Amino acid sequence: MQRRLSAPDIDFDAIRGELGVDENYGDAALAEAERAVDRYADERENYTDLPFVTIDPPGSMDLDQAVHLSADADGFVVNYAIADVGALVEPEGALDQESRRRGTTIYFPDGSVPLHPRALSEGSGSLLPDQIRPCVLWTIHVDPDGAIGDVAVRRARVRSVARLDYAGVSADAAAGRLHPSIAALPDFGELRARVALAAGAVELDLPDQEVVGESGGWALRIAPRTPADRWNSQLSLLAGRCAGEIMAAAGVGLLRTLPPAEASAIDALRATATALGVDWPQGTTPGQFLATLPVDAPSTLALMSRAGGLMRGSGYLALGVGEAPAAPGPEAMVHTAVGGLYAHVTAPLRRLGDRFATEVCLAVQAGKPVPDWTLRALPTLPKILRSADSLGSSADRASIDLAEAVVLGDRVGQKFDAVVMAEAEGKRAARIFIADPAVIATCDGQPPQGRRLPVVLTAADPVKRLVTFAPV
Repeated sequence: MQRRLSAPDIDFDAIRGELGVDENYGDAALAEAERAVDRYADERENYTDLPFVTIDPPGSMDLDQAVHLSADADGFVVNYAIADVGALVEPEGALDQESRRRGTTIYFPDGSVPLHPRALSEGSGSLLPDQIRPCVLWTIHVDPDGAIGDVAVRRARVRSVARLDYAGVSADAAAGRLHPSIAALPDFGELRARVALAAGAVELDLPDQEVVGESGGWALRIAPRTPADRWNSQLSLLAGRCAGEIMAAAGVGLLRTLPPAEASAIDALRATATALGVDWPQGTTPGQFLATLPVDAPSTLALMSRAGGLMRGSGYLALGVGEAPAAPGPEAMVHTAVGGLYAHVTAPLRRLGDRFATEVCLAVQAGKPVPDWTLRALPTLPKILRSADSLGSSADRASIDLAEAVVLGDRVGQKFDAVVMAEAEGKRAARIFIADPAVIATCDGQPPQGRRLPVVLTAADPVKRLVTFAPV
């Protein structure tokens, strides 16, 4: 059983203050959220007889997605219901403007600061169980070989019959008792993952630290990753791939992009593999190579860290609007880590851009003009979303840095077992990973990449939110 080091008191309010993150939405935006009504109620198709379920972390209330998945000899039929935030937020009203100021939900260990007021994000807009809710329903046919077939998008109303979590779904799958609505999820998820890898997709399996509240204080640990996390992510990726194709074909929309990895980044990954004695089979893509690495090997951690260089340059691209002199070329529109065209459409309660991309897809599929308010917003969104992503990353890193310094504050001089994720390079110090407690920190000296070694804690400063180690 993993031993976790705990701290009794950690105050994250200072970080929220530094970043300017709060729940002051303004009276007008709050009023709009509290009286939100479905503007498209009379146009919706009724799917309340289909038993949808949600899969989210325990305790989540902002439920963006619900799914019903079936399989037969012709493949899979994915019915994926997404919260219809666009129907509840008045275009260009006070709530819309406030959500554009924020861009995204920001997460802290002691709670989130939602993109939308909780009356909407955890109430009228959330796909809570046993509640009839407006949604945007994606129905996607997937062939037995994993290829995407027919796609339909329309406004509907649904009712979730169960709120599930990742650990529970994984346990149910292992025991052969999955909810009937997702009995086909493991087969679907594994198939789509194989298709993505064959298309050049890359998934980095780096340790995901989390700060968790527990009896008596806070603890650092590795966020549990279950098979259900992987399967469920393929649902979101599938809808995102379909949305990307729809918008690219129409020449209007909002894509998530990542340029092809630079040759130097691939060469650096190959050189690291050679230095660590890890074979990279001829003809294997970087994603396929990384997917075959043993989970517990120290060399895997170093290779995954080095593979971060493949992900440089991610961004957002607004199509068909603004002052662009010509349509972007195909290479500028793809997201290479996904393996093709891609857009965010599955988390509109938590991400601003999803609402607008969804409106484009609905209009294009219905053969209607894209709403003017959507077209006006599109060119402004990439800058907003980049800033929101940066803010979210800052909140996450600052929270973990503070927790590391507090949890380890009285343990300076103690020894820990570490794996070297990245060696020192130029002015950048080496980075190490300690599993217990879950710490990623700098390390003095020149420890060799991909090696296990004992280290000693040399500093833990909560004021500076700094933790450093040195080789023993």
